[in-house]
Amino acid sequence: MNRKVLVLNADFSPISVCTVQRAFLLNYLDKTELVSPANGYKLRSVSQSFPMPAVIRLRKYVNIPYKGVNLTRQNVFKRDAFVCQYCGTTKDLTLDHVTPRSRGGRSSWNNLVTACKRCNTQKGDSLPDEMGIKLKTKPFKPSYVMFLRDYSGFHCEEWRPYLKVKTG
Repeated sequence: MNRKVLVLNADFSPISVCTVQRAFLLNYLDKTELVSPANGYKLRSVSQSFPMPAVIRLRKYVNIPYKGVNLTRQNVFKRDAFVCQYCGTTKDLTLDHVTPRSRGGRSSWNNLVTACKRCNTQKGDSLPDEMGIKLKTKPFKPSYVMFLRDYSGFHCEEWRPYLKVKTG
């Protein structure tokens, strides 16, 4: 049971993802309410059966001043789909500063990309334009909702209305 559950604030805004076990416990303790069950799945005890949660909502609003995506190696890899942004390989990945640190480049969402060791070494202390190479996608800072939707590693139909997922 490695399914994930989307946790919504009292105003139905997404705030996190948790395990089914945690969601069931929060629901059982009456801290949340079940918004959407996982289609066709049940949690069973010796004498009872409960719908498996897919989306839950907190009963009380929790003020979260800022919910952003932390800049970490793994999160940059997730944003770039674990693909080298120069050649497209998925082997020997590392991080590359598009504008090298020696030239004033900072470690930020807009300056870090996933690169294989070969491309990173080849690029060295140069800008991509100077080496005649193009990035597959321009680096960007993902929003929290986008990160939950696209990079949480789990896609669930019941989440669509709350994460503004396009159908198609």
